[in-house]
Amino acid sequence: MSCLLSTDEMFAADKAAIAHGISGETLMEAAGWQVAVAIRKRFRPRLVHVLCGPGNNGGDGFVVARWLDSWGWPVRLFLLSDVDRLRGDSALMAGRWRGAVHGLTSACLKGDPLVVDALFGAGLSRPLEGMARRVIEQIGARRLDLVAVDVPSGIDGNSGQVLGAAAQARLTVTFFRPKPGHFLIPGRGLCGELVVGSIGIPDAVLADIAPKTFIDRPVLWADRIKWPQPAGHKYDRGHLLVAGGALLTGAARLAAAAARRAGAGLVTVAAPSGSESVYRSDEPGVMVQPMTAWADLLADRRISAAVIGPGLGVGPASRVLVAQALAGGRPCVLDADALSSFADDPGALWTLGKTPVLTPHEGEFNRLFDQSGDRLTRARRAAAASAAVVVLKGSDTVIAAPDGRAAISEGAPPSLASGGTGDVLAGVIGGLLAQGMAPFDAACLGVWMHVRAAQIVGPGLIAEDLIGAMPAVWRHLADETVPSRPERTGGKTNLHLRRRRAVWTTES
Repeated sequence: MSCLLSTDEMFAADKAAIAHGISGETLMEAAGWQVAVAIRKRFRPRLVHVLCGPGNNGGDGFVVARWLDSWGWPVRLFLLSDVDRLRGDSALMAGRWRGAVHGLTSACLKGDPLVVDALFGAGLSRPLEGMARRVIEQIGARRLDLVAVDVPSGIDGNSGQVLGAAAQARLTVTFFRPKPGHFLIPGRGLCGELVVGSIGIPDAVLADIAPKTFIDRPVLWADRIKWPQPAGHKYDRGHLLVAGGALLTGAARLAAAAARRAGAGLVTVAAPSGSESVYRSDEPGVMVQPMTAWADLLADRRISAAVIGPGLGVGPASRVLVAQALAGGRPCVLDADALSSFADDPGALWTLGKTPVLTPHEGEFNRLFDQSGDRLTRARRAAAASAAVVVLKGSDTVIAAPDGRAAISEGAPPSLASGGTGDVLAGVIGGLLAQGMAPFDAACLGVWMHVRAAQIVGPGLIAEDLIGAMPAVWRHLADETVPSRPERTGGKTNLHLRRRRAVWTTES
């Protein structure tokens, strides 16, 4: 599965596992074993310093130390507490450790060790302070090799935000399911390689938890892709209407071309007076109609979706185009200037008609919505307030639906920070909407395709390259999902990431 669990949901999963007869002792032993095995697979035997906190994360650390020691690795253990203050399973695991227990001090990093960070898990709710913070800051400053248990200490498991301080890990081992903080920046970058280990919690516990946060992967939407059918024709593939701008014509042209590559059977650009020749001189497969015919075009039931905003211009005229499209009941992608045109009265947009897909970058988002909180929280809150699917664009794009579902994109390369790439994304999502995909599915698939195309192109990317890479993305999806099947082979999730490898498997 591609679901992510909040820290509260992970606590509920642990509790449910215990209710199923799996003891906390068993869960902690399995967690420590997973970390120890992951270390042994990736590092040669060397000096290891295990830093343990006073809670369950520290208990995991005692298990890690015991296993590495049993394999002949030189291990020293440092505790941010007194042993006699440990409780429950953590105290039990401390009792099984036969080595010395040293107090956590700044001296715990002598000898250039491999550091196992078992100080605090994902549930940390306040900034690091005192000795724990000083040690974490020294690890970062000295760039020591770090293995984090659950998350690097100082990372909020729900938001990925740094609470006071956090050091760069080479490897993070978490359990059962990842958390949003593993995929939201800056947590995503600080986790290094992510391993998700099985500790015996049955998948059945997810039925009661009913998680609503996901990683944007094909398993989430692959069975709802509108693949061309042997007896189909172009009208089965939908007809997308794109609002063209008078001056920045390239934006709408990129969106139109991207929509065709996304599979829309027909694409029409409505061009303002005086710009028709520019649009007609572009791709011959894109139809061009005058903007004065906008209302008539929307009245044509063969028009199945619209993209409004790329290069459109900010002002009352753009507001009118949006109002007419939404009142007509068409699925719409509202991007860029279509959003900024409502900055003075965002509430007016939410009452205009059928649920749109909004694709703001951070600046556009902040003009329309509450800016407080982390990206996942803000996107969810915006989707609920607007009754729209919100695609909050960025390196860790969040797609949120009004019903509370949310997906976090992974693997977006920095090369996507280039002019026009957002117009391509709007076009791709619009092309998918035109084919009849539900708004949340279309947004998730569109974002995934956008990222995958950028990975294929690599460095030097410009927006036009994304459109050219779309056939390769479709071929990849066809190979992986036709017939639809879970995106897992040999216990591992097939991510196709170049820089950061996340493993969804039981290490053994």
